[in-house]
Amino acid sequence: MATRMVQLAQPKPSLLRFPDRRSVYWLDELPPERNGSTTTFELTPHWSQLCGRKRLNSGFEQSRLSPQWEVSVAALSAYPSNRLCSLALPRLPTIGWEPDRPLLASLSRAVQTAVASPRVCQLACPKRRQGLYSSKTSLAPPHPAVTSSRLQLLALPKSDHPQYAQDRPVIWPVPGPVRKAVASERVQVLSRPNQRKALFQGYNPYTVTLAARSASASPRLQELCLPLPRKCKGK
Repeated sequence: MATRMVQLAQPKPSLLRFPDRRSVYWLDELPPERNGSTTTFELTPHWSQLCGRKRLNSGFEQSRLSPQWEVSVAALSAYPSNRLCSLALPRLPTIGWEPDRPLLASLSRAVQTAVASPRVCQLACPKRRQGLYSSKTSLAPPHPAVTSSRLQLLALPKSDHPQYAQDRPVIWPVPGPVRKAVASERVQVLSRPNQRKALFQGYNPYTVTLAARSASASPRLQELCLPLPRKCKGK
């Protein structure tokens, strides 16, 4: 067991055999060596091209020299037609349209000087509920309620099934025979790990053993290898 642990503790060998590099990206070839600082940022030719200004189209004609241009004589002496004048008028609202009511309507003088009548003052008082929030009254009913036998039966908690097994405790005592048990030679052989070599040590996972080459399928295995009858009807 110690030999197996020592074998697993060995570091995994590097099969790539690539030299160490500081880049976190995978490169097909090593970056060119620099004489100066390795942290100086350099632009690639494509990045330099993207940083340049946008060039004008080859077919662009710069006919407008300034954003201000002179108005022609024909435009100065133009006269709008009746149709153009009618289209220039603002659109009138519909006949049944009413403007929005102001949020704060002005109160009349009569409303401001009105005096509430005794009946209005009586209706404005909060409604009084007698006995609900009083500390003198008791919340207990006047007569104790009597439950029926059916209600008492339904109020009983549900009992467990007679064959229900409780959860096994997490910690339980180990019996004495188990403490004194000695593993047989067969158990010791089965407890040893399977010794296998790594790929770089010559291990071939596709090797077929001699026992597998000379094995013959049993009748039951041949029966299980046959396709289902419902899938063979069309053939």
